[in-house]
Amino acid sequence: MPELPDIEAYLEALRSRVLGEELFGIRLVHPFLLRTVEPPLEAVAGRRVVGLSRLGKRLVFEMGEGAAERGRDTPLFLVLHLMIAGRLQWLPPDAPVARGRGLAAFDFAKGTLLLTEAGKKRRASLHLLEGRAALAEMDPGGLEVLDSSLDEFVEALTATNHTLKRALTDPHILSGIGNAYSDEILHRARLSPFRQTGSLSPAEFERLHQATLAVLGDWTRKLVAEARSEFPAKVTAFRPEMSVHGKYGEPCPVCGTAVQRIKYAENESNYCPRCQTEGRMLADRSLSRLLKADWPRTVDELEARGRTGGGGPPAGGASAERKLE
Repeated sequence: MPELPDIEAYLEALRSRVLGEELFGIRLVHPFLLRTVEPPLEAVAGRRVVGLSRLGKRLVFEMGEGAAERGRDTPLFLVLHLMIAGRLQWLPPDAPVARGRGLAAFDFAKGTLLLTEAGKKRRASLHLLEGRAALAEMDPGGLEVLDSSLDEFVEALTATNHTLKRALTDPHILSGIGNAYSDEILHRARLSPFRQTGSLSPAEFERLHQATLAVLGDWTRKLVAEARSEFPAKVTAFRPEMSVHGKYGEPCPVCGTAVQRIKYAENESNYCPRCQTEGRMLADRSLSRLLKADWPRTVDELEARGRTGGGGPPAGGASAERKLE
């Protein structure tokens, strides 16, 4: 799923292409994409894009008044959520919509913004909202970490007691962080994904805050810089430069220990047992129950058996997301 750095990269690429430009219309291929009925989608035709912003993991297009509405201060907002497999492409004007993956085309004089989604599940969504109050209702309310102080960060994470993995990825707690960057943040902070937020010391909170700022800041700067020269063509949660996410079985860049993973539902966590869990192997809900006494308790025990770790490809999560990309 595109997360904060990826969404910011899309916004950077779009600003030079559509900001101030008139949207001629939207060719909607799959009706399921549009989740609102009022105002009708035709209402944005002829309006100009007067603002581009991010709302959590959503892209927001602010549409100014149309030619037939001079003098009316009624902004409309197109809110696009790419979910796991939604992606954007910038193509020549009036480009055809790709068969199968193509969901919608946004037509401008300079080009066509094409929305695609891989896989058979249709999760991407488009909302057309009238007025800022309607837009505010879509805000999950999570803290914008890059603009946060340590005190604000701690307050957000300690309002409820969750595992760090869940807290980092909950849009009601923190904004814009998903499975990939949470793995990278926790590795940088040297903290287990299963630690409870209520158990962290002040020093650990400070370390986590600094790691969050560093990981999101570094990746945002990198991807935004790339987007200034070329429209993002390969938005993925699996990047070679990442430390642990998608690196199961590969050596940790800090200590060389094989990266491990925990699978649950449609997600997975990737972590280094030496850097993050004091050498303990975290129990996988499915595989550890299957292996029972054979499940290694420590990374030393695992390495003594000459194994990388437990688990084949998950039913969902990272491996499934790779296929969708």
